[in-house]
Amino acid sequence: MTVSLSDFARRIPPFHVMALLERAQALSAQGHDVIHLEVGEPDFDTPEPVLAAIQDAVTHGHTGYTPAAGLPALREAIAEDYQNRFDAQVSPAQVVVTPGASGALQLALAALLNPGDGVLLTDPGYPCNRQFVRLVGGEPQPVALQADDHFNVDPVAFLDAWQNNTRVAMVASPDNPTGNMLPVETLQQLARGAVDKGGILLVDEIYQGLCYTQPATSVLAGPAPVLVINSFSKYFCMTGWRLGWLVAPEPLVPAIERLAQNLFLAPSTPAQHGALAALQEPTLTILEQRHQLLARRRQCLLNGLAHLKLPVVSRADGAFYVYADVSDYTDDSFAFCADLLEKAKVAMTPGLDFGEGHDHRRFVRMAYTCSEARLTEALHRLEHYLEPL
Repeated sequence: MTVSLSDFARRIPPFHVMALLERAQALSAQGHDVIHLEVGEPDFDTPEPVLAAIQDAVTHGHTGYTPAAGLPALREAIAEDYQNRFDAQVSPAQVVVTPGASGALQLALAALLNPGDGVLLTDPGYPCNRQFVRLVGGEPQPVALQADDHFNVDPVAFLDAWQNNTRVAMVASPDNPTGNMLPVETLQQLARGAVDKGGILLVDEIYQGLCYTQPATSVLAGPAPVLVINSFSKYFCMTGWRLGWLVAPEPLVPAIERLAQNLFLAPSTPAQHGALAALQEPTLTILEQRHQLLARRRQCLLNGLAHLKLPVVSRADGAFYVYADVSDYTDDSFAFCADLLEKAKVAMTPGLDFGEGHDHRRFVRMAYTCSEARLTEALHRLEHYLEPL
C-alpha cells in the first residue's frame, strides 16, 4: 500500500502498559492467576439504578440524537450537582455533555488553541493529554514535578514556566498517576495567574469524589474563569458508557457547541439517560459505599508497601493510584514490571508512560482497583519477588 501515514500518526507513542496488559491477558488465558494492579478501572459494575434508567430509555425508544451539547435535563442536573455537592455556582448553559472526558478535552483544546500554541502540563501526568494537544497542532510544554516534593504543584513555579506562545495551563485534581489532590488555594492561584498572563486554566476533575484525606472540591467554587473536564467513568462507575462533560465560561460555549456538532454530533443518548439516574440519591448512596471500600483498599496497599519498605513518593490522597519508587531494585521500571509479571503474575504500570524524562524509569503506578484479598495476595507475591533482588 502506498498511502503514507501522517506525521502525527507516525510519532504518537504507544502505551507501554498495553504490552504488559496483552501479556497479562495471555498468561490468564493459559490458566495463570494474574493480579491486575495496572488497570485504571475498579472492579465495580455500573450501579443498578443507572442500568435500569438506560434499559428504560431503550425500551421507550429514547435512542435518537440529542442536542450536540446534551440533554437539557442532564445539563441542568450536572449544574445542580455542582451546587449541592461542591457549593459551586454553575449555569446549565455552561455545561456541554461529551463522549467521555476525552471528548471534552478535545473540544476544549480545539476551542482554545491555534497551531503552535502551547499548553503547560504536569510531568508526570496522564500521557494522552500530550497527544490531544498535538492533535490540534498545539505544543505540549511539560513542567517537571519533583519526587522529593511528593510531585506537588507549586503554583508560582508552574506559572513561571509560561512561555510567549502558552495559552493554556492544565492540571488534574486528583491526579493520574500520583493520586495527588491540589488544595483549593493552589487551584485558585493557578486560575488567577493564567488569566493574568492572557490565558486560562483547564482542570481535569475526572477523579472528583474519590478523595480520602480531605473533602472533594471543585475549582468552579472559586471566582476565576476556568474550564473543567469531568466524566461519569470513574466515581460514577460508567467507564464503558463513554460519557463526560465540559464546563466552560459561557461566552465560549457557542463555539464549543459548534465544534461538538461537527466532531461528534451528540453524546450517547442511552448513556445520558443513565447519567440522570447517576446524579440522584439512590445511586449516590451506592457510590459513597464504594468510595469507602476504595478507602480501605488504599490503606491496605499503603500499609503493605510500608512493610516492604517501598517508598510511595506521592501523597496518594485521591483517585485509586499510588506511585511508588522501585529504584532500589531497578533503573528500568518497564523491565521491572515485565519481569514481575512473568515471575510473580502481578501486573503494574511503569512510570515511563507518565512522563518523557529518564527519571520516570524509577517509578511504578499501582491501582487499588481489586479486592483487599487480592491486594494482600499481590503484596505477598511482591515480597517474595523482591527478596532475592
